[in-house]
This record gives sequence, C-alpha cells and structure tokens, in this order.
Amino acid sequence: MHVLSKGLKTALVLCCLLAIPCAQGQSTRNLLLELGYSQSAIDQRIEAVYTQLFEGADKIYFEVGDSMAYVSDLKNKDVRSEGLSYGLMVAVQLDKQAVFDKIWRWTQTYVRHHDGPRKGYFAWSFNPATMKRNAQGSASDGELYIITSLLYAGNRWGNEGPINYYEEARQILNAMWEKDGTDGVYNLFNTEHKQITFVPDRGGYLWTDPSYHLPAFLDFWAEQANDGHEAFYRACADTSRAFLKRACHPVTGLNADYTEFSGAPRSTNWMPAAFRYDSWRVPMNIAMDYLWTGKDKAWQQDYARRIQHFFRQEGINTFVDQYNLDGSAPEWILPAGGFRVRRHSIGLKATLATTSLMLPAKEGADFVHALWNAKLEPYEDGYFDPYYDGLLYLFSLLHLSGKYTPILPQ
Repeated sequence: MHVLSKGLKTALVLCCLLAIPCAQGQSTRNLLLELGYSQSAIDQRIEAVYTQLFEGADKIYFEVGDSMAYVSDLKNKDVRSEGLSYGLMVAVQLDKQAVFDKIWRWTQTYVRHHDGPRKGYFAWSFNPATMKRNAQGSASDGELYIITSLLYAGNRWGNEGPINYYEEARQILNAMWEKDGTDGVYNLFNTEHKQITFVPDRGGYLWTDPSYHLPAFLDFWAEQANDGHEAFYRACADTSRAFLKRACHPVTGLNADYTEFSGAPRSTNWMPAAFRYDSWRVPMNIAMDYLWTGKDKAWQQDYARRIQHFFRQEGINTFVDQYNLDGSAPEWILPAGGFRVRRHSIGLKATLATTSLMLPAKEGADFVHALWNAKLEPYEDGYFDPYYDGLLYLFSLLHLSGKYTPILPQ
C-alpha cells in the first residue's frame, strides 16, 4: 500500500470535493460512493448492465464474423449512427478495445459514405435484415459522438495499431469542412450561428436539437483535434452554453426536442414541440459540462435545482417522460415501439440522476437512490427498450461513478 504525503492527500480531497478532472482526464467525483454505495457494488452494477446490453439475452450488440459488430435499436429494428456512436463511447470509456474496433469496422463498412457529396459522413439508419440503408442522410449527433470517441480511443490505446483512431477522426473532420452546401450537404455545424445542426443537409441545416449540444466535447476537440479550427470549436462550445439557457424553461427546466437556433421550440411535420425522448439527454449533457469544464457552474446548479424541483413535484417514482415545457401534459404523445403512452421511463430517470452531480450529495440523493433501485426490465404493459433506456442508464451509471471521463493522452 502506497502512503500519500499530507499535501497530496489534501490535494486529492479538494479535487474530489470540487469534482475537478485530474491530469489523466479522470473525473474525480464518485457520487455513488459518496452516498454510501460500496465500490465493489458500483463496479458490479456497471458490469451487470454492460453484460445485459452487450452479452445477455436482450442484448443490443451483435457480432458479425470475427471482426465486426453493430448496436441495434431493437424496437425500431434498425441500426442507427446514434447507437453505433454510443457503442463506441461505451467501449472506449470501459477500455474494451476489441469491442470498439469491431463496431468501428462495421460502421466503416456499412454506413460510412466513401464517395459522393456525403463522403466522410454516416447514413443515420440501416436495416440489418435487408442489409440496406433506410436513409442516406446523416444525423449530426452520430458524427459528433463518433469523432469524439475516436479521439478518446487514440489517446487511450495509441494510434500505432491496425486502426489509427486519430487519423480516422481527422478524416471525418476534414470531410466536414469540405461541405459547403453543394448538393444540399453542409457542415455538421451551422457556421453562421455556430451551433450543431439537426441534420447537415438542406432544411435541417437551419435548426437544431438541444440534446446535440455538448460543449464539453467541443472544448475537447479544440484541445485535441489539432485541425486548425480550434477557435471555431471553442466558439461553438460557448454558444451552446448560452443556447441552453434560452432553450430550457425558466421554471421547469424542460426543453423541446427540437428548437430554432434562438432556443425557441420548433414543431415539425411529424410532431408538435414538447419535452420528449431526445430531450431526456439534455440534463446529462449539462451535468457533463459542469464536471468536465466548470465554465458555467452557477447557471448549471440553478438548472439542476429547477428541473429536480419540477420532477419531485411530479413524484420521484411517478413522473412521466413527455411534457409541455410549462410542465402540463401534451395533447399529442410521441409513440415508441408500438405504444403511445407516457410512462415512468428508466432512461429519463437515469439522466435526471446525473443532475445531482451538480449539487451537494445530500441535495440530489433521492434521484440517485431512485436510479439505483430501478431495473432495466419490461414495463407492466410489455414495452421494453434496452437500446435507448439501456444506454442512457449505462451512461448515467458511468457518470455517477466517475468512470465517464474526457480521455487525455497517456
């Protein structure tokens, strides 16, 4: 056992209390441990959820031959760039290089555009039954997570092996900067508004999705991508922080799934604006930025208190997953998996628990305990979503245990 000096002990304690990322890029706050859960129980829970999603009877991860694998949205019977990117992020955070490489090879082979105006981007939906793409267009968050995961992978495992992760990330970034609207294909970011787009083509270039706003990722790009666009990425990160203040309701903290660049809710031809499935990710993204950058802590803590207050009023074990921004019930319910019902979803329960990372341990403990006591299993009506519910559940456990971190060079 190593004995720490008094000074080093003091420094480590201060880092833990302030949730400061340490030199290796490891977030030092383990809120689950602070609230009395043992490290062995935490590790076992994370391993159990990972096993359920990637190896169990209800798995969402499927290997193809010896060298490839994909992550599937089972309820929609497709493979999405979103899910592939989440699988990459899970693998790099948990140091599972073989899983990462298999997902990346499949992604490269089946959904990456290798030529044409979309070269370098990824088709957002693929049918594994017919082995054909359901759509050729991209969803900007898929590329956002893929690029970030590749940069993390290069830092964690190096770039001298069969896959040069950094070079792969740079190829996507370089392709992004070549998109100027020719044939309707654009940069992932609206370069005028400095915000990530809903989709990088045609009309989707002119509005956004609040859950795609991940300023912590963009600050990381500014530090690690080294592609000459550092100032732009930092500006986009700062713009996202300002945008989120406008997009989140001043009382409830709720945001719409889709918005204008101003933050104003945006209805589409497939649904009216409201807090729905995409919106669940925003609390987790804000908590991530709080922990990793600490650049907007006062507002983020206020946001955490507001959104927790709203959901406490709704009932810590009874709140539902779709609302109007003022907290009232929407007239139109977005269906999922053949069900059109508001339910007490574990995916939203998970992301709300991460908002406790922005508060003193006891203040948000009820949300963390509620998540710990939840189970990823079918609901009473038979609906089950190990894909979206499951991945948000796993991400949230990683955040709450300090295992989801910006991975800096070794």
